Amino acid sequence: MIKITTRHLEIVQKNEVSFYSHLLGRNLQVKVYGHWGFPVLLFPTSMGNINQLEDQGFIDSVSDKISHGLTKLYVVESIDFDSFYSEHLSSKIKISNYQLYTKFLKEELIPMVQRESNVHRIGIGGCSFGGYHAANFAFKYPDLIQFLISLSGTFSIKNFLHGYYDENVYFNSPFDYLPDAESWTFNHLKIALGTSDWDICRQDNLALSRLLGQKQIDHWYDEKKWITHDWPLWKMQFPEYLDAFL
Repeated sequence: MIKITTRHLEIVQKNEVSFYSHLLGRNLQVKVYGHWGFPVLLFPTSMGNINQLEDQGFIDSVSDKISHGLTKLYVVESIDFDSFYSEHLSSKIKISNYQLYTKFLKEELIPMVQRESNVHRIGIGGCSFGGYHAANFAFKYPDLIQFLISLSGTFSIKNFLHGYYDENVYFNSPFDYLPDAESWTFNHLKIALGTSDWDICRQDNLALSRLLGQKQIDHWYDEKKWITHDWPLWKMQFPEYLDAFL
């Protein structure tokens, strides 16, 4: 059992807000940690809620940076149950809903974060399927992102769509659209791809690293040893990468 520590979080300012999306026609929850600092937007793992990162001790791993005003973390609710992980929606509706979610991030949520923090570019990150959400957004809209921290990310969505393919699938599949992207648009972007030799998503990270290398897009591929795809790995990596990028 993973031991959760809250020894630092008790001094970290946190706030939960309900954010109405006109694009999605619904409220989404956002949990904010910190009073000031460079903003980082984070995504839970697949089907996780906005409390997951705190409950697993992930937020606590960087609580010193939060309490000292070096960073401010925004954890946003996903729509996994209304997109890739839906058991009743058609593949066309799944990917259409997800495309609307990325528009919500770009046109509604991130502008709020920019205003609050007085910055143009923000950090973005996530673990496992949250790593997909973060990486996909960063590669689609690099001008909005200063750095990407993907921890054990998985970057293919086609297994959720059962052979269905349209332009929304293309524009949300990094392995499809990155080969056609202009490499110079990523020159400013700091990228960390964290994985491990026992990680079930190691091959996806190797494949993405090879693709970025072929495109001459600078990035940090970091493979830890003797640790599996789980919270102890991500709590080790996140403070290291955040230190490097702040």
